[in-house]
Amino acid sequence: MKDKSTIVRFLLCAVLLAGVIVWGVAAGVVKLEMPRAITLNQDRIIKLCLLVFGVICIESLLTFILRHIKTKSHRARSVLSVLASILKYVAAIIILCWGLAILGVNLTTIAASVGIIALIIGFSAESLIADIVTGAFIIFENQYNVGDIIEVDGFRGTVTDIGIRTTSITDPAGNIKIINNSAMKNILNRSDNVSLSISDIGVPYGTDLARLEAGIPGLMQEIYNNHKDMMVAVPRYLGVQELAESSVVLRFAADVHEPDLYVGMRTMNHDLLLGFRKLGVEVPFPQVDVHFDKDVKL
Repeated sequence: MKDKSTIVRFLLCAVLLAGVIVWGVAAGVVKLEMPRAITLNQDRIIKLCLLVFGVICIESLLTFILRHIKTKSHRARSVLSVLASILKYVAAIIILCWGLAILGVNLTTIAASVGIIALIIGFSAESLIADIVTGAFIIFENQYNVGDIIEVDGFRGTVTDIGIRTTSITDPAGNIKIINNSAMKNILNRSDNVSLSISDIGVPYGTDLARLEAGIPGLMQEIYNNHKDMMVAVPRYLGVQELAESSVVLRFAADVHEPDLYVGMRTMNHDLLLGFRKLGVEVPFPQVDVHFDKDVKL
């Protein structure tokens, strides 16, 4: 969706740019010197339109190219994402400064006031500056990159975009959380680690536990053979986890790749249920036993 929006914006700006060029040629706009007074006329309007549409067109084209550069390195993808974000701000600055010059504003006078303006902005936009500075440190220190799986304040997902102000994280359900870079604290980067997928499954109290445990190693090997692309090693039986109200809960663990953490848990539950049935053990379901006293008359 973002790529389509970039293409549409690029084409729209290109068409508008071409229209303004034709307009300028028809109007005979050939003077290139910067005017000294702010007076709106056809020449200046044409030049301003050429500037705006031209800069936006170039920015859209460069952003489209950066987002379509194929690279397997998470680090390279992060740098490209930041460059695409910086392009927007650079384009805005160029349009502002050059546009003022076209309108006849004396930029030397404006530059002399930059110190005062910067001081005012510094106090009024402290959070903005903090986001930008933190974003620079995130890239330079390689804390996380585009494509990494991280967890921030209980939200776990894949980093899909890193800008100079914000970071976008997408969870397995497709929900996108946008966090200011200055708020990216206590980050847990799980990309390079093997995750432990836990599965708890209950068996009836009347189950011959020793007999069941004798068949578990073969079942674990079978599950691993069917899912070698997901599991790093043969799943492990950890023992009795809980003596619940209607079942004995057994715990199993499998080392999986981080992106397969939840898929691994669901796969283990599925295969353990079918495997226990093959071993002659039916997983119990919640039920209520009602006992009547023979001496009580209803």
